[in-house]
Amino acid sequence: MTVAIQSEDEVSLRGLIERCAELKGELVEFAQSALFDQWLTPLLLEAAGPERQLDETEAVRITDHFVLRYPLPDGSTVVDRFVAGRRDLTEADREMLLGWRDPVEGIFEIRRKAGDAVVLLNLVDDLEYRTYSNVGRAAFRGVSKGGFLLTCLVPVHSANGAWLVSGAMEHYPKSSATEIAQAAVQLAAVQPELVFRNPAKIEQGWEQMRQDRAAFIEFLGSDELILPPAEAEDRINAYYRHRQEATVAEHPDRARGRRLPGIDLPAFELPPHLADSDTVGVIYDEVDGFNFYADYGMLRDLFADPTLPGRRRHQDLLRTYLREDSIAPLPILRLAAAHPETVDAVFRKLLRKPGFTWSEHGEDLLRRRKPWYYAREPRPGVSAIGERLSELAAGGRQPKFARARRVPGRAGHP
Repeated sequence: MTVAIQSEDEVSLRGLIERCAELKGELVEFAQSALFDQWLTPLLLEAAGPERQLDETEAVRITDHFVLRYPLPDGSTVVDRFVAGRRDLTEADREMLLGWRDPVEGIFEIRRKAGDAVVLLNLVDDLEYRTYSNVGRAAFRGVSKGGFLLTCLVPVHSANGAWLVSGAMEHYPKSSATEIAQAAVQLAAVQPELVFRNPAKIEQGWEQMRQDRAAFIEFLGSDELILPPAEAEDRINAYYRHRQEATVAEHPDRARGRRLPGIDLPAFELPPHLADSDTVGVIYDEVDGFNFYADYGMLRDLFADPTLPGRRRHQDLLRTYLREDSIAPLPILRLAAAHPETVDAVFRKLLRKPGFTWSEHGEDLLRRRKPWYYAREPRPGVSAIGERLSELAAGGRQPKFARARRVPGRAGHP
């Protein structure tokens, strides 16, 4: 008879995973109690739609996100309140639970099985995760190397490099590679913070953004444009086509036999709030990246002449730019720098503060109005995707490029 001998580390890990399972069950029960019904139930009903139909996988996903990440009115999460209310938890329990507030979301390729675990490559952040389930290896029965998992992972505290499936787990076969890759690229563009879990991707993103911005300036003549919406669309599309044609010219072998939609079809359309404005400001900043701003021409006119007739509409627009959390300080900083002779008059009239000077009070004003911007670490506006994802997106060929542009227009919609 052969006896399997487990190392102390394996025994310790198994114990931690069992403890994770106990705590997760208690945490979910706590989240589903009457204490949180006013927040969780509307989320589930919204997902269910008018037909009030919600499949189990989606319900589990929504509940798991609510438990770990949903911001309650006081800024805390369900996990925070669970830990605060449980005096019986050990310090290790508390650290483990609080670590779950930063889960890894992604689309994962199955690299191999390793005992009770599977080794997963997150196609979004290009990092590998040795992953376990609190129900053991049975959770991974039927999944195979080269397939894909859509799930969320949380760390197993004190177990170096070990992660645990949290919430729903969907499995897709290897044959779904193209669709999976497209979904991962889209996720990288819409949620670049998922990419930047990998520190190497941050510097890669900055470098790619520097190159892209330089090409933008060379093609369009400036890093800042003020145009009617239709013209803005045309010129941005022309720039995209130029970039893609240049890439094809540099690597014709990689494009052979492939249809390049960006060359044949429009690559960009302004969202309605920008398309309906009189002018659109297009700014490709070296830090804030590629952004679009509604009615930016009207704002420029105010800074050019603070005494212009009918300036109330212009001042209301500036108030909106100051008030809205969706608008970074960038457009105001740009206009203040471009009009040093008039910026003090603009804000004295707007704020009704005769002693206001931009050099002395401008930064404090922006920090008060937009604290979220100054509290965050700057991140590049281009997400550098990994070689494996780029290869999958190219249908198994060598990648044509390895980046996912962040969705533009994320700021500037008063």
